[in-house]
Amino acid sequence: MMEDIKKAILDFAEGSKKTKFYFKDMEKAVQKVFPDAKSRQIKKAATELVNEEKLIFFSTGSSTMYGLKGRGMTEDPE
Repeated sequence: MMEDIKKAILDFAEGSKKTKFYFKDMEKAVQKVFPDAKSRQIKKAATELVNEEKLIFFSTGSSTMYGLKGRGMTEDPE
């Protein structure tokens, strides 16, 4: 199930018009595909994708967003 959720997250991220998105948006997209998926499972899958460097966190200061690594202006300049 975890791999399926991760795939659904990546599909959402790749298909999204936006380069950054909130957890709630990602959660809704996953639950369309897997209605039984719990928030905790989705959060865990998203964190695994960040650890695998497929997704990245983007902090606006007041909230945390996710982004697909390498897409848009999400990379820190080196």
